[in-house]
Amino acid sequence: MEMVNTETRSMNRELKLLNLICVIIAIGFLALIVLNALFSPQLITTDNLFVTMVCLVMALMFGAIPLLQLHSEGKLPIPFQKRLARRAEAAKIAASTTPPLLDAKGRAVPPDVRSMVANMKQKQP
Repeated sequence: MEMVNTETRSMNRELKLLNLICVIIAIGFLALIVLNALFSPQLITTDNLFVTMVCLVMALMFGAIPLLQLHSEGKLPIPFQKRLARRAEAAKIAASTTPPLLDAKGRAVPPDVRSMVANMKQKQP
């Protein structure tokens, strides 16, 4: 039991250290972009744009690793994720509980028309 606990602590320390290194490298690449913009005589040249894009991609690659780790631990919430999940759940419940809406010829009505009809029914007292 004690051995597993020390291994877990050791792995957590290593993970934190690696994430810190990734964040430092990502900030370093962003600093290179700023230095390139400040000390370059002509900002909009092919070479400067290439260096800027390479630094941005590298900063994204090194910055995504800690962000994904935070998200997997539940420490980084994604905005609007709960609201979208609730809407999808409500739509699923509404679709499963209501009988199919049929047109004059007995065919099933498309989902967009069904949602418009549902909205019109809700607004009426």
